Amino acid sequence: MKKLLLGIAIILALLIVIVAASERESLVRVSDGKSLSFGEMIKDAARSDVIVVGEVHSNPRHHLIELEVIRALHESDTPMIIGMEMFRSESQKDLDSWTSGAMPLDSFVQIYYRNWGMQWALYQDIFLYAREHNIPIAGLNIPGEISDAIARRGFSALSDEERKRIPAGINCTIDKNYREFIRMAYAGHGKNDERSFLHFCQAQMVWDKSMAANLVSFMKGHPGKKAVVLAGVGHAWRRGIPEQLSLLSDHRIGVILPVMSAHVDLKSITVEDADFVVLP
Repeated sequence: MKKLLLGIAIILALLIVIVAASERESLVRVSDGKSLSFGEMIKDAARSDVIVVGEVHSNPRHHLIELEVIRALHESDTPMIIGMEMFRSESQKDLDSWTSGAMPLDSFVQIYYRNWGMQWALYQDIFLYAREHNIPIAGLNIPGEISDAIARRGFSALSDEERKRIPAGINCTIDKNYREFIRMAYAGHGKNDERSFLHFCQAQMVWDKSMAANLVSFMKGHPGKKAVVLAGVGHAWRRGIPEQLSLLSDHRIGVILPVMSAHVDLKSITVEDADFVVLP
């Protein structure tokens, strides 16, 4: 499953470039190709109710841009929450305890590793900033064993107990565009049987739908606040979490996606991919 998701990240790496804003690279707004400063991008993005910022999980530069987006919005006195793929919704009480200042650091780090496998150092500045400024964090993810079970057996094979661990009402309708994009990532792994592909596609879709549903639920409990969502590129692209959010709410959604390659044809990037790119 992780290898297949990495395939999605590699494909997205051919489309979009983003590097840390703190290094002063220029940004381009996709809709009109206009170059923007970081401040201009934030002003533009702040018109959205939800700003989805993608990442390659192991890339420190991507976490810098995430932190700078959060910091810029907070310093502009924008009421906000942070939604994170890195925590399951089942761990929401732990996140609430952390941001309120009630949980000691060493205890929280242990809980972090129960939720996420990447090094704490990659995310610590984001978590510490949220705690310092009492910014609520929403755990968006579903249990990894659920997405893995769907990838192996298919959505319809989930037991009643397994279905209870994803948001109520989640289905698995997959449109042509979503299927074709997922197929591009899946094809590079040498597994061409249609059933296995369908199961993987269902797992990705349920993952996106569930994280969107968890965010909408959390935002209802924090009315009037914007959300910055941090998720891997395979979820953050427009047809992932953002599209599922648009089906569940009337929130205006902005998307910033990170990738590794600097060799990009800007004509290949459309608003169906993202709202902003950053060029070195």
